[in-house]
This record gives sequence, structure tokens and C-alpha cells, in this order.
Amino acid sequence: MTGTDTGVGKTIISRGLITALKKSGLRVGAMKPIETGGGSDGESLLAATGLPWSIDQVRPIALELPAAPEVAAQHQHRTIDLDALERNFRERAADCDFIVVEGAGGLMVPIAPRFTMAELAKRFELPLLIVARSALGTINHTLLTVEAARNRQLPIAGIVLSQTARERGGEEDATAAIIERHSGVPIFARIPFLDDVSPEKAATFFDQALESLR
Repeated sequence: MTGTDTGVGKTIISRGLITALKKSGLRVGAMKPIETGGGSDGESLLAATGLPWSIDQVRPIALELPAAPEVAAQHQHRTIDLDALERNFRERAADCDFIVVEGAGGLMVPIAPRFTMAELAKRFELPLLIVARSALGTINHTLLTVEAARNRQLPIAGIVLSQTARERGGEEDATAAIIERHSGVPIFARIPFLDDVSPEKAATFFDQALESLR
């Protein structure tokens, strides 16, 4: 799960997808490999899975500074061990039927010198679900993210449009079709602004999309 930016709703959407997949009887795991800013995304994902995993297994690296992982790690005089991250991911993936991995920020966010979230997705061999705001400006951000992924031979499963503001702009009705036409990537789901951000509520918007894949 990657975003066109930070704050686009990746965690809410990840929890909803986990919950929707669990309805099919799947054992669904989750990871937030790196979390910065002292947040609680890792705990939220773990709670959505209902699995008896530890927070260190779901979120192996937690950094205090609200910044890109490379910057936050430097701030704490730490080096991010990419091999250890991959080992943890392989162990988690082997212990479930399906795993949702939520990145930090967007696809090109740096983790270590010459290593970004895109390289992590490639190393984990995972297709991308791109979460994009539905508001003005999202067409450019989304198409750039798709292009960056394709340039790195990263498969894209789909795009989720997330309404992050209560009020909808008049341009939003046409946004989905334009993004699909110019990118060739399907809109997997559209999530409206949610007052109720529970996993159960978010899951309802994935039911139809997942049914079409069965």
C-alpha cells in the first residue's frame, strides 16, 4: 500500500482491506515496516488483523522524528537494516494467507542512501495498491506515481481514490475516469470522507472490488 503523498488515508484503507479480506476466511497479516513520528499505525494494523503477532513483528522499525525514514534514522544516529526488514517480512508472509504492507509516505520516500520505498516494494516482490486523494491535483500526483512504478517494473494492482476532505470539489466526478484513461490502471475502490473510520466501515467499500476478483 503506497500513497501519492502522506496523509492520504493509507492506514484507514489498509485496515479496511484487511477486514474485507478476513470476511472470506483468510488469515490476513499486516506490516508497517518503518513508522516515523511516533505514530500508532502499526498498532492499528495489528488490531485489524486479530493475529497474535507482536508489535515488533508488525512494525519492526519505529523512529521518533516525523520525517522520511532516512532523515529520521539519521536524526537518531541509526542505520536501517534492510536485510533484517526483509527477513521479518518473509517470516510474517509465511504465517498468513495474505499480507498487507503499508509504506511510509509515497513511493519515492527515501529509506537509506539510494534506497526508497519503491526499492523496498521490489525487494518484497509485492504489487502496489496506490492510494490517492480524490481532490484537485491528484491526477498529476497519481500519474507520476504510476510512471515511477512502471519505470521500476513494479506491478500495480490498482488505485484507491480517498476523499480526505469533507467537502467534495466539482472536479472530482471526472477524476476517476481521467486517471484510468491516462494510466491504464483500474480504480480499485473509491472511499468517501468517513466520520466513522472503523475498519468495518472502510471494509464495505472493498466488498464489490474483491467480489469481482473471485
